[in-house]
Amino acid sequence: MKRTTSTIISYLTTHSLSSSFSSAAKNFSTTPRPFPDYSPRNPSISDTDLVRRVTTTLKRRHLEPFRRVLKPYESRFKPSHLIWVLINLKNDYPLVLNLFNWAKSQSQQQFHPTLESLCIVVHLSVASNDIQTAKRLVFEFCAKPKIDVSKSFHLFTEMLIYTYKDWGSHPLVFDLYFQVLVENGFVLEAQKLFHKLLRYGVVVSVDSCNLFLSRLSCNFEGIKIAVKVFEEFPELGVCWNTVSCNIVLHCLCQLGKVREAHNLLVQMTDRGNFPDVVSYGVVVSGYCRIGELDKVLKLVDELKGKGLKPDEYIYNNIILLLCKNGEVVEAEQLLRGMRKWGVFPDNVVYTTVISGFCKLGNVSAACKLFDEMRRKKIVPDIVTYTSVIHGICKSGKMVEAREMFNEMLVKGLEPDEVTYTALIDGYCKAGEMKEAFSVHNQMVQKGLTPNVVTYTALADGLCKNGEIDVANELLHEMSRKGLQPNVYTYNTIVNGLCKIGNIEQTVKLMEEMDLAGFYPDTITYTTLMDAYCKMGEMAKAHELLRIMLNKRLQPTLVTFNVLMNGFCMSGMLEDGERLIEWMLEKGIMPNATTFNSLMKQYCIKNNMRATTEIYKAMHDRGVMPDSNTYNILIKGHCKARNMKEAWFLHKEMVEKGYSVTAATYDALIRGFYKRKKFVEARKLFEEMRKHGLVAEKDIYDIFVDVNYEEGNWEITLELCDEAIEKCLVKET
Repeated sequence: MKRTTSTIISYLTTHSLSSSFSSAAKNFSTTPRPFPDYSPRNPSISDTDLVRRVTTTLKRRHLEPFRRVLKPYESRFKPSHLIWVLINLKNDYPLVLNLFNWAKSQSQQQFHPTLESLCIVVHLSVASNDIQTAKRLVFEFCAKPKIDVSKSFHLFTEMLIYTYKDWGSHPLVFDLYFQVLVENGFVLEAQKLFHKLLRYGVVVSVDSCNLFLSRLSCNFEGIKIAVKVFEEFPELGVCWNTVSCNIVLHCLCQLGKVREAHNLLVQMTDRGNFPDVVSYGVVVSGYCRIGELDKVLKLVDELKGKGLKPDEYIYNNIILLLCKNGEVVEAEQLLRGMRKWGVFPDNVVYTTVISGFCKLGNVSAACKLFDEMRRKKIVPDIVTYTSVIHGICKSGKMVEAREMFNEMLVKGLEPDEVTYTALIDGYCKAGEMKEAFSVHNQMVQKGLTPNVVTYTALADGLCKNGEIDVANELLHEMSRKGLQPNVYTYNTIVNGLCKIGNIEQTVKLMEEMDLAGFYPDTITYTTLMDAYCKMGEMAKAHELLRIMLNKRLQPTLVTFNVLMNGFCMSGMLEDGERLIEWMLEKGIMPNATTFNSLMKQYCIKNNMRATTEIYKAMHDRGVMPDSNTYNILIKGHCKARNMKEAWFLHKEMVEKGYSVTAATYDALIRGFYKRKKFVEARKLFEEMRKHGLVAEKDIYDIFVDVNYEEGNWEITLELCDEAIEKCLVKET
């Protein structure tokens, strides 16, 4: 009757194990009582005669089948006879075991071995070093259905103690019994056995105690008790080892007490338990979980200083943390450095970095790693394929995503709900709703159940296509299937309604969210705020911010950027500048997008002095410009004919690896051409064409005329064809 985890939790909450061990520590005596003498009932004269004949027959005919040898005695043989025969055969273990198995095989229940004979054979098995049989016998007893569990185990424990002195006297038998109890989930019975054995001066081995700790640490309540037991067991004579410390290190980290775990790691050497790679790995994992990379790196240096090598577990945890922090390039470098320590990246490590690159949108780097895995015969699993498919979908390359999905099927890997949902979401974001629903249907045909995320992706795609009513119907279908929409699902509909300008319905839906218990979050309010800003209703947008703050919802940087964009589009540039000051006062650092909105509007107004001041303020605050910043500034300076400044910014932009837009190239070319800087203009035009960017028709006209006047007929015709193909045909 094996205990389930829920049963163990019930036992732990009903009975305080830790308080019991505290009590045991107080009552622990250094003068243990002796084990009792074994004194079985004496046989009658007729019983003695039967026992003698059975014993003699077994010894003489031990090579023959037991069923045939003992057939004449079956009708008269009783459980009590078994014990008396065992006394005569105790020094011949194979005969003992065969006889016991014969008795067990008897069809009549009354002839089956008693608890006493079971304990005797368990003792003899341990004494004969047949641990496997001893453990099997105890396991069979534990697995039998029992009306009164506590009473049954009490009787077995008492009988095992009673038969100990004369039938083996090997303390390993109690260790074995303790282990079977723990493995089967009888934690309370194991605790009682521990107490009982203390009275006889027997302390369960540290390996068995470690098993006990491991079993306790399977659930949250048990983890707390395991830590207490670790603190109190030494008072009862248990000498912990490195494995014990590792289990408790894990428990402390599970409880969020990573610093306490670190302290224990430091104290281990003083306790005589030298930390191993597992010890460091557990604490490293704990610090990775709370994002303390500095502590992690110090621990790794300490580990290496002790001559230990970081293993895959440590590397994977650090790589996972780096990827979570967006430092995927550094994670890849660490992956490359693993080999120096004789550790070879496995499927898990590669998948972590691949997933990190996909989340950053760097799909090409992810695909390179994926190809590298296959070259090195590291087999990608369903998680690896799903990560790559999700990344490719995010980049909008749905043909490649489908090819990867098909490759996965060819490899014999069965996609799960996550894989299908990633593909569905990709099609929805690409506006290919027919394909999205086709994949959804395949998913259902495979027996997989679409979840809330799947339906939310489909609803999002429908909303972006303006099919709000269909999206609403889909959500009703989801509810009918027993799936509860969440705040993300509602936000999808809010976003769709805002995009088509149905603000009234949006406000109504937000009220419904409140009533349904899915309170609008920061994203909900930011989405509606963006709609108000685009309509020029800044007072309503500002009021939404006040409501958010009253509800203690923390506005994000996106929220403030939405407001900033609204102020700028409404020409309220001073309000925009005040918003930046307010953000800084509240400790919220603006990003490049925040400043870009202001700079763009000042450039449109041809106020380059104000634009430059904002750009300098941005630098002073430590905010790095992005590609949009450079494109805005370059176009602004070109419009103001500050070509020297524009050229400098273009050069800096290219050096930093940012992409120059076609509109920026057009502005630079026009600016240089007007200033009669033909060499610079031509160089930029060629650079633009090399990058596959299409210039405006008037730019093509400039260079068609220039090449015609220079007599470059071939280039002139080439540019004419290009202009017709890329400009005129496109316009029609």
